[in-house]
Formats: sequence, structure tokens, C-alpha cells
Amino acid sequence: MSDYEPGKMDTTEQEKTFAGFVKFSTYSVVAILIALIFLALIGA
Repeated sequence: MSDYEPGKMDTTEQEKTFAGFVKFSTYSVVAILIALIFLALIGA
């Protein structure tokens, strides 16, 4: 059998990766919204 113990896994790397993904997604959505507002204002 394996030596797996529930609740004992180190998840710091996964948490850092997820935090980076959320930050990237947030910045992307904000940039897209700004681009759409800009396009709406200039009437393209």
C-alpha cells in the first residue's frame, strides 16, 4: 500500500499557481473591458 495520509499533502505550490492564475485572469478581464469601452467610445 502507499504511505498516503489524508490532509498531509503540501499544497503551497498549487496555491501559488492558482493565485497567479486568478491575478492573470482578473487583469485580462479588466484589459478586455477597457478595450471594449474604448472601442465603444470611438465608434468602431
